[in-house]
Amino acid sequence: MTDSDRSPFLYVVVCAAGVAADVGTLIAAAQERNWEVGVIATPHAMNGFFDAEAVRARTGRPLRSAWRRPGEPRPFPAPDALVLAPATFNTVNKWAAGIADTLALGTLCEVAGLGVPIAVLPCVADALAAHPAYRESVARLRGMGVRFADPYGGQAGEDGGRPQFGWERVLDLLDEDRR
Repeated sequence: MTDSDRSPFLYVVVCAAGVAADVGTLIAAAQERNWEVGVIATPHAMNGFFDAEAVRARTGRPLRSAWRRPGEPRPFPAPDALVLAPATFNTVNKWAAGIADTLALGTLCEVAGLGVPIAVLPCVADALAAHPAYRESVARLRGMGVRFADPYGGQAGEDGGRPQFGWERVLDLLDEDRR
């Protein structure tokens, strides 16, 4: 199969946030939009924040959270786009600072340097989103061409319910390039 014969490949980077349990919703929506998907998770996200076996089954690919060893083949093709969802305060700030101490952060830093379209769906509490470091990080990443959806704080409404995370919003940001 040549590159022109395959569907575009989407890297999905998942952080440790409660809403990560529903990352399958994002994967399914991406596949419905004709993306092949490979998932990279932060080490903390691998500690029970989502069903790793369900993700493997849904994508048909290994789930990545650590660097491969020398000589091991690359499990994913080069990305045509990348989404970071849910994006946490810590990951956004470390990425903007150029810190690449995990596979997820290293991938974010590298893909940003390749000019690949990147869309981010933050899951950051309002108090953290107001922090000057976070605001500066978002501004820096936007200056690099990264697209951000409005942050999801997850605060309960008057009825006690929480709003939906809105996984598809991050894909909508990428659709601007696919039209």
